[in-house]
Amino acid sequence: MGVKEWLWTASGEGFCLFHAADTRGRVELETMLGTEFAGVLSSDDFSVYNGGTITAQQKCLAHLRRHFKKVLGLPGNNNAAVAQIFLSLIDEAFIAHDSWRKTKDKLTYDSWATDFKIRLNLALATWLNQVGYAAGLLLKSLRDKAEQWWYFLNDPSVPPDNNKAERSLRLAVTKRKVSGGSRSMKRFEETADLLSVIQTCRFQARSVMTFFREAISAHSCDFPRPELIPLF
Repeated sequence: MGVKEWLWTASGEGFCLFHAADTRGRVELETMLGTEFAGVLSSDDFSVYNGGTITAQQKCLAHLRRHFKKVLGLPGNNNAAVAQIFLSLIDEAFIAHDSWRKTKDKLTYDSWATDFKIRLNLALATWLNQVGYAAGLLLKSLRDKAEQWWYFLNDPSVPPDNNKAERSLRLAVTKRKVSGGSRSMKRFEETADLLSVIQTCRFQARSVMTFFREAISAHSCDFPRPELIPLF
């Protein structure tokens, strides 16, 4: 019917929450997180995530990599050279973080991170004024929002991407392709609730059908309601 609907998702350890909305504005973010957020917000680099009362942020390096891949194909203005340098740095960061996840060797990780920051800042200082418009915007963002792009260097428990949320959305995207979307906001909200249950059960290694049976029994027979809120 020409009405746009937006499906927001917040995914973390043991939970996945979907939120149906008709806007992409900050009001939806505050509906989910509140006006203040004391955790680390991992997200893509959409502008709505900037400027809020958030303790810490980690923007997705996978999205940043895609931006530099586009710059790699632009002609002139050192674009290809700069893109290759920063693609190599991003790939190195992913490899180092993956190694930490496997070994939990914080001493080695911290040593690498210290050296990485030096090389990153040197690359920014060298190329910031020698590139075209598109690459320049990326480098300025890396300089001005360094604490958002590179938070994981100081705290490797925070991943350098938002892949958990991206993977959570796949089921919703598949559902939309099959059904063509919801025909009313009420049905869209109900879909978001069902998706929240399904993906949270998956994150908790629980049977989705068992949860629904328990929920229906609780509603019909006054049995104890099953809980989805993680206990850890």
